[in-house]
Amino acid sequence: MSRSHWRDYDWQLLRPAPQRPMLHMALDQLLVDAVSTGQRGPTLRFWEWSAPAVVLGRFQSLRNDVDAEAAERHGIEIVRRISGGGAMFVEPGNTVTYSIYAPRTLVAGLSFQQAYAEMDHWVIDGLKALGINAWYQPLNDITSDGGKIGGAAQAWRGKAVLHHVTMAYDIDADKMLDVLRIGREKMSDKGTTSAAKRVDPLRSQTQLAREVIIERLIDTFRQRYRLTQDDLTPAELEQAEALIGSRFATPDWLQAVA
Repeated sequence: MSRSHWRDYDWQLLRPAPQRPMLHMALDQLLVDAVSTGQRGPTLRFWEWSAPAVVLGRFQSLRNDVDAEAAERHGIEIVRRISGGGAMFVEPGNTVTYSIYAPRTLVAGLSFQQAYAEMDHWVIDGLKALGINAWYQPLNDITSDGGKIGGAAQAWRGKAVLHHVTMAYDIDADKMLDVLRIGREKMSDKGTTSAAKRVDPLRSQTQLAREVIIERLIDTFRQRYRLTQDDLTPAELEQAEALIGSRFATPDWLQAVA
């Protein structure tokens, strides 16, 4: 398989209205499969969350990694994505989350580490343009002089690759540590109770509004590659809702790794 380049494609930009967490999970599977089968061109989607959530990686343990009682107490939904990696704690307006759905030829011949670096390069450039000395930290982190900014995960399906990133804009550290057991363990290992020592959100590093940061990141992408505004179709939304019922909302999926 010969390797392709970002400039070989006409990229589509999706910025839909805020969606509930479960629908975001379904859209990721639907859109990467659509790119794989040629039903949709390569796509960049920025997410907006309508509700707080804990997003488990495909192979994480629900019981070991999340305090379900704390999540229920805070009104936080627990969902599971199709990619690996660690849990994400998200609240509306507090993260910058996006997905890239691309032909696998874009990362042909690359190792997993090289593929992560390749898919993150444009956003690293965008963060640097915002005045952040950011870099890729293997295997799946984006970090800076001020601390970790966010993390990435991938899923390779058919002829396409899904690469998605969640970066902290702001963070309720106490709530995150109340809900994520893995967060507690990491804090304990480091002898600290402050998550702010591990994650330095984009707001504190840039002093910019979240929307301004997103627009500047999109501009970075558009300056390098062909990018056209697009919309989710009614058929895609209907298919995503069907995937929720058949997979993402089922106990078998949510408790796949109890």
